Amino acid sequence: MLDKLRKRLRSQKGFTLIELLVVMIILAILTAIAIPSYLSFRDRANNSAAGADLRAAIPSVEAYFSDTGAYTGMTAAGLQASYDQSINPSIILVKTAAASTYCVQATSPNDSTKVASKAGPNAQIVIGTACP
Repeated sequence: MLDKLRKRLRSQKGFTLIELLVVMIILAILTAIAIPSYLSFRDRANNSAAGADLRAAIPSVEAYFSDTGAYTGMTAAGLQASYDQSINPSIILVKTAAASTYCVQATSPNDSTKVASKAGPNAQIVIGTACP
C-alpha cells in the first residue's frame, strides 16, 4: 500500500486545472473582502492625522493670543517660527484671524481632501469640515 502511494506521488508533476481554479477563486474572495476594508482604514487614518496635526497646533495659537492679546496677524509660518517648529505651514492653515476669534484648518499630509478645523477658542475640533 505504501509502495503504491509513493509511485503515485512520483508520477504526479503538478496541479490539476480544478485545483488552480479553486485557489484563484479563494484569492479573489479574499481580495474582494480586503480592499474595501483597507480603503476604509486609510480614510479614517487620514482624517485622524488631520485632527492630530490641528490639536498639536492649538497650543501655539493660544500662546500667540496670550503674547499679543489678539489673534490678528497670526499665520502658520509665524507660529512655526516663534512657537513650535513642528508646525508645517503646508498642512496647517490660518483661514481667518480676528481680534477675538480665528479659524485654523489642518489638511492630512497624505490626502488633501481630509481636513479638520477649529473655528474659535471655544469651538470643538471638527474632523471632515473645512473652515468657512
